[in-house]
Amino acid sequence: MAAADHQIHSDARRLLQRRWFLEECGIGLGAIAAAEMLQRDGRAAEPADENPLAPRQPHFAPRAKRVIYLFQAGAPSQLELYDHKPELKNRDGQLPPAELLQNYRAAFINPRSALLGPKYEFAAHGESGMQLSEILPHTAAIADDICLIRSMQTDAVNHAPAQIMMNTGSPQFGRPSFGSWAQYGLGSEAEDLPGFVVLTSGKGTSGGASNYGCGFLPTMYGGVPFRSQGDPVLYLSNPPGVDATSQRQTLDALQQLNQLALQRYGDPEIAARIQSSEMAFRLQTSAPELMELSGESAATLERYGISNPDEPGFARNCLLARRLAQRGVRFVQLFHEVWDQHGNLKAGVRKNAEETDKASAALVTDLKDCGLLEDTIVIWGGEFGRTPMVQGGNDGRDHHNRAFSIWLAGGGIRGGTTYGASDELGFNAVENPVHVHDLNATLLHLLGMDHTRLTYRFQGRDYRLTDVHGQIVDGILT
Repeated sequence: MAAADHQIHSDARRLLQRRWFLEECGIGLGAIAAAEMLQRDGRAAEPADENPLAPRQPHFAPRAKRVIYLFQAGAPSQLELYDHKPELKNRDGQLPPAELLQNYRAAFINPRSALLGPKYEFAAHGESGMQLSEILPHTAAIADDICLIRSMQTDAVNHAPAQIMMNTGSPQFGRPSFGSWAQYGLGSEAEDLPGFVVLTSGKGTSGGASNYGCGFLPTMYGGVPFRSQGDPVLYLSNPPGVDATSQRQTLDALQQLNQLALQRYGDPEIAARIQSSEMAFRLQTSAPELMELSGESAATLERYGISNPDEPGFARNCLLARRLAQRGVRFVQLFHEVWDQHGNLKAGVRKNAEETDKASAALVTDLKDCGLLEDTIVIWGGEFGRTPMVQGGNDGRDHHNRAFSIWLAGGGIRGGTTYGASDELGFNAVENPVHVHDLNATLLHLLGMDHTRLTYRFQGRDYRLTDVHGQIVDGILT
């Protein structure tokens, strides 16, 4: 028994010694993990008491400081909006050439469906002569400010995985979104607002919160959805009986406990909780002020097409995006899911264009007028395009990922440029194809980040937004 007791005490002593060594010597497992995770791309781990969202120096001099992404979920038809195809009109009702359909997989239709000619006419606009649809008169007015890419490609062919891929670089759930990577790499210049704000209109998104989530990055880098009505952020107002003084005292006590835990364990999620609590407190003042548009002039509201400043919608969100950019928010993303025209194509695309064309152009013009466009990137586009073949009788198009269109404007983007091309039927990208990874590599480059160096180690592997792919598209840069 004595020998057994001695062995038990010896084992307990060794266990306590190991625990003391790991916990008290400043190299606890949490601290080791936090330091290792933060030591990316040559950056040393930040001090535990430093604001983890403080602005950081980029890898090299940036062309842009912020991004506004007007995400048109549901996939707009490039053939009715941006990609002029006279030959497709000539072959309306004919079957597509057999060679085009080799190894082709459509989402829903039989690929041997008849070709469908574009429903709207196109004309040249601006000094650049950019060909745009007749239902985009306001975008036509900014033709010389935008770069139209007609050769976009993606890997996914259904909405949720394609939206997630466009926003995270992977069709799988659980990866950080572009906005989260931007915050992780650059921090935020906004003191009283989140660095990554999400605004929604239409029907929401098929990909849900994965489109703007932080994935395996610390939660402080995730997008924060702002609501159009009521509290801008859920549960932002104090409950009855709680005044600002008592709330501040409660938060101070909580923060002291969290700081002690952070110093002891170095867990980045504790830093995220500290940042979240403080941001929520500041948001109680800053968020309502941001959402209040009464101070905007009648001319500004008219420019965006806003008749009622309190009415939620895409136009109001575009104006809010400009206000967020002025307040230092790093990444603003608007989600507007209305574009899934498997049928009712002609009427549906026109209606959607009327809802988005004026406000999208107004945002670019407004940013330009207030001197922000030169260091703000504006992106307009969805998760893929639509087929040249018909679906639903004679008035619909299926999903198409081989060639679709988006446009960009602002910091470092070559305005008045049409880049890339699809074939005469709009089926394949045949000139300067641009994959999602290439687009993301280029956008990070404009923000001053090398996409191959912006990495984060998770489960024993280094991850990045562009996975192991991505080439900078020099042809769209100034």
